[in-house]
Amino acid sequence: MQIGRWDESRGSVVINSSLFQGGIVAVYYLPGTLVGALFGGYIGDRFGRIKTIGIAPGWTIVGATLQCSSQNANWMICVRVFNGIGTGILNAITPVSQQFARTHHFGTSFYSNATSSFIWRFPIAFQILPLLFLLAIVWLMPESPRWLVKVGREEEARYILGRLRGEDGADGAKSEAEFQDIRNICALERKTAKQQNYLYMFFGIGSGKLHTGRRVQLVIWLQIMQEWIGIAGVTIYSPTIFKIAGISSKNQLWVTGLNDIIYMLSTLVCVFTLDRIGRRWTLYWGSVGMGICTFLVGGLSRLGQNAAEGSSTKSSSGIGATFFVFLFTAIFGATWLTVPWLYPAEIFPLEVRAKGNAWGVVGWSIGNEWLGLLCPVMFAHINEKTLYIFGICNVISIPMVYALYPETNQLTLEEMNLVFASDSIWTWDAEREFKLLKEQNPQLMQTRAVRAGSKVDTELGIGGPQRGLSLDVGDIGQSPLNDMELREMKQ
Repeated sequence: MQIGRWDESRGSVVINSSLFQGGIVAVYYLPGTLVGALFGGYIGDRFGRIKTIGIAPGWTIVGATLQCSSQNANWMICVRVFNGIGTGILNAITPVSQQFARTHHFGTSFYSNATSSFIWRFPIAFQILPLLFLLAIVWLMPESPRWLVKVGREEEARYILGRLRGEDGADGAKSEAEFQDIRNICALERKTAKQQNYLYMFFGIGSGKLHTGRRVQLVIWLQIMQEWIGIAGVTIYSPTIFKIAGISSKNQLWVTGLNDIIYMLSTLVCVFTLDRIGRRWTLYWGSVGMGICTFLVGGLSRLGQNAAEGSSTKSSSGIGATFFVFLFTAIFGATWLTVPWLYPAEIFPLEVRAKGNAWGVVGWSIGNEWLGLLCPVMFAHINEKTLYIFGICNVISIPMVYALYPETNQLTLEEMNLVFASDSIWTWDAEREFKLLKEQNPQLMQTRAVRAGSKVDTELGIGGPQRGLSLDVGDIGQSPLNDMELREMKQ
């Protein structure tokens, strides 16, 4: 592949060009996943959610097959772009966690020939198995009732809602109420279609007091900051830290696999904490913990590198740095891994919620491409000092979240639109105006509460409290709060 060479004296691979290495990583995200995210939002609206989810794994299986059979660098670069497009399509429709445990590296660490291409071809090919499983089962899932209504297949939508929510008695009444909500919102979408394209969303054209452009910027930069707080950098630098700790090159892979398992398990922490302490406090404690870890990993790494070979200082500092690498990835999995993916679905009006998720994937793609290209270069030139940059980014993220990102926990989409009705970008102004709007118009909020038994999710149209919001200044039936109502409330 001409990317690196095996060094017998070191017992590891030596990269020929850090910039070339970063470029091969980066093209997966830009243009790969970025283009795929925007394309996925388009074909999802045109052909339906299920068909789009079916297209994505098929596309990615072809890409993974070509990638694991690459014979040279040019081949690898082209198929990584191709594979990234498939991943972007899937992420835009199903914005779930992108960090899969790379535990199969544990197995390849015991492969007898350390110079064999099997060590990198197998992990790439391994992703084909879950993709085949997804491709097989996705056709058994029901289509989005919202999309069915949008394309005029209303009876199918009513049938699916009935099967999901019940067809008799109170359940049947709720199912029908949800169906009527979906019809109303789809009617609003047809009237506001121009405001829902990507260009209008990015600049907030025609969104009025909903300030859609501001929300787009928030989700993009939250995803970019997710990468710059250091997860990619710590992952890239961990083999060097493990080497300082006295871990052999052969054992570094299984230690990395163990770290990935802890990473995976740490994501379960959010199940118990996210709704208890909220999104903002989850990001706060994550930034504090990871910031401390990155500074300590950098300092201990330098201490270990300066220590004499075989000394207790060298081994103890390496062990300490390894511990904080494990702690960093665990904290990231429990905090910053989850919130940036949840935030878009919780702040965008219902009509543009799917495209809002796509904008989040765009930010994720930019952050990964940016850091993927720069990380090898930074580590090659400034070594462990790169970790101090990540530590500073963690410090910066705390006032950034405090000043710009409103809390979404336990708030409906309707209430989030009141929060974003403020013309000020600062969170304290938005929260003050939000409180004032609720106090001045209790009857309007109570009217909305009466409809709390019927929620329309962006895809399934089922769930808890009603969270929809119109982008139009007109009102259809009992549609949720719209731009005109927001202006009247502020007056």
